[in-house]
Amino acid sequence: MKVANRWDLTLRLVQGAGRVSVAELAQRLGVSEMTVRRDLDELERQGLIRRVHGAAVATRSREEEAGFTAREGWQAATKDRLGRAVADLVEPGGTVLLDAGTTTVHVAEHLAARAPLTVAVLSLQAAVRLADLPGIRLLVVGGQSRPGERSLVGPLAVRTMEAMAFDLFVMSIGGVHPRHGWSEFSLDDAAVKQVGLAQATRTVAVADATKLGVRAFSQVAPLGAVDTFVTDVAADDGDTHPMGPGTLTALRDAGVEIVLA
Repeated sequence: MKVANRWDLTLRLVQGAGRVSVAELAQRLGVSEMTVRRDLDELERQGLIRRVHGAAVATRSREEEAGFTAREGWQAATKDRLGRAVADLVEPGGTVLLDAGTTTVHVAEHLAARAPLTVAVLSLQAAVRLADLPGIRLLVVGGQSRPGERSLVGPLAVRTMEAMAFDLFVMSIGGVHPRHGWSEFSLDDAAVKQVGLAQATRTVAVADATKLGVRAFSQVAPLGAVDTFVTDVAADDGDTHPMGPGTLTALRDAGVEIVLA
């Protein structure tokens, strides 16, 4: 697993749980405790987590830096490749609900090539990318902007989404597990994704290979709730992602189409 991918997953695990031991992180990431300690030292240097004896705790005082902004540059080339692959699956003339997340921002950047489209966004970052693009009718879903992520969540976002129907939901995800399905690190994000799944005719999930085999805090849906999963080719490499091949097999068994980008 590349260093930036480990940092991404480590940060999400710590933020989701509030406190995670070094031993648990080593087990979840499939690396040595020494490697985990080095990674935590770097994340602490960036102000994203705080080291305590034998563990790491989430940093709440710098939430603005601890979410989207911190992860935006990590594995940008991989995320851009995934974004292009997802955009290629979008049918011109349709209505798309675009989830929040660093990868879906890259999807937004490629959607102009699929215009005309109506795109409803759950991310302030994606809204900035899509504003004023020719052929894109932009709808910003209401709701509370979650600090650090700038994702739109809460009752207002849910009510707004329930009043609309979408041809396609592009869903980012914190984890996908062979037995436990799709899951997220935040209850608020999970709730919004569940409504998106219900209101869309078709769902394409997108995540990099580090999310395979991960069971995050809040379950979103079983594997078969998604039609297509777009991930990077490293997901099929058992040496770098031991849970990858087995998770892909489980997805295919559940009827999910796999696209490796």
